[in-house]
Amino acid sequence: MSTLDRAFSALDAEGTAPVLMVKRSGPLLDAVEKFLRQFVAYPSDQAAAAHVLWIAHTHAMEAWESTPRIAFLSKEPGSGKSRALEVSELLVPNPVEAINVTPAYLFRKVGSEDGRPTILYDEIDTVFGPKAKENEEIRGLLNAGHRRHATAGRCVVRGKTVETEEIPAYCAVALAGLGSLPDTILTRSVIVRMRRRAPSETVMPFRRRLHVDEGTQLREALAAWMHSIEPELRDAWPDMPESVQDRDADVWEPLLAIADRAGGEWPARARVAAVSLVADSKESTPSLGVRLLMDLRQIFGSVDSLTTDEIIRRLCALPESPWGDLRGKPIDARGLANQLKGYGVHSKTIREGSKTLKGYARADLYDAWARYLPPSPDKSETCETSGTDADRVSDVTDVTQFPDDAEVF
Repeated sequence: MSTLDRAFSALDAEGTAPVLMVKRSGPLLDAVEKFLRQFVAYPSDQAAAAHVLWIAHTHAMEAWESTPRIAFLSKEPGSGKSRALEVSELLVPNPVEAINVTPAYLFRKVGSEDGRPTILYDEIDTVFGPKAKENEEIRGLLNAGHRRHATAGRCVVRGKTVETEEIPAYCAVALAGLGSLPDTILTRSVIVRMRRRAPSETVMPFRRRLHVDEGTQLREALAAWMHSIEPELRDAWPDMPESVQDRDADVWEPLLAIADRAGGEWPARARVAAVSLVADSKESTPSLGVRLLMDLRQIFGSVDSLTTDEIIRRLCALPESPWGDLRGKPIDARGLANQLKGYGVHSKTIREGSKTLKGYARADLYDAWARYLPPSPDKSETCETSGTDADRVSDVTDVTQFPDDAEVF
C-alpha cells in the first residue's frame, strides 16, 4: 500500500476523521510532502518539511495566537517560487491567488464571511521592493494580519458621510518574490531561499487539471485531521530548540505543535528545520548601520579613540566597503553622526597632540557592539568598560537585515 493510500485509509466514507486518523497522521504529512516534491525542487529537506507543516497549519487557524507567513525568495527568476504557490493552492483552505490586486479586493477577501482565506501573494517584490509604488494599505494588511484579532482600519465614504470601519486582517499568507523583504515581514516568516534547479534536479510539469483531484484529496484529509486535533493544538506548548527564541519561536510554534502531534520522524525533522531555516534567515546582508558597527570594531582595534576624519579615512580604505560610494559620494562627518546617533553613540572632543578635534571613543561603542554584533574574539571589546552600561549587557540580539536590493541612505 502506498504512502498516499495509507494516509487516506483512516478516513471514513463521509470524509470525517476517526481516532485512527490521529494515530496515523505521520503518513498523511509524508503524502503531502511526496505530492509537493513532484513539482518543487526545494533547496533542502528542511525547506520541504517547513512547507508541509505550514500548509497543515492553515487548516487550524483558530488554534493559533499568531500565524507564520512563509516566504519563497530568490535572487533570480525561474527558481520555483511561483510553482510553490501554485501547488500550495490545491492544498490550503479558501485560497486567494494575489498578484497586482487592489487593496479593496484584498481587504474584502480577508474580511469575507465565507471563512478565512489563505493569501498566496506572488511577485511580492512589487509591493515591498524598490519599484513599489502606492501599496501602503496592502503592506499594512500583511504586516498586521499575523496576529489573531488583528484588524485593518479604513475610512469609507457613504454618501456625504465619512465613516471608519475595521476589517479582520488575521489570515494565513504565503509570499513569493525576488530579492528580500522588510524586517517587519521577514521576522514573521519562515524563509525559504529558492534557487534554480541544477541539471541533476528534475521535477514533473505541473498541470492543475491533471493534479487537482489528488490535491483535493490531500486537502480534505488535512482538513479532517486538523479539525480532529484542533482542541489539543490550542493548548500545545512545544519544546523549542535553544537557538529558536523570541519572534522566531512565535513563527515556529504552530509548526512544531503539528509535528509533535504527527509523531514519527516529524518532531525531529521540524526542529532541525527550525534551527536550519532560522540560521539561514540571519545570513542576509546586514543593515547599513550594523555594517558600520562591524567596520568600526575592526578599524578601532585596541585604539581608545579616533578623530572623525581618521575614522572616515579608514572606513573608505576597507576592502569591499560601501563607505567610499554612498549614492555617488563617500560618507562624511554628518552621515557618520546620523548613522551612529540611532545607536546612542555621539561624537566628542578628542585631543590629538596640541589639537582638539571631533571624534569618537571606543568605550562609547561597547554597548552597541554588544547588542548588535556577534561576540568578538577579543573579549576586551565587549567587557571591562568604565562608566557605561556595557558590563550589564549579557545577551546579543539578532542582527536585523535590510532587503538585498534596498537603497542605501
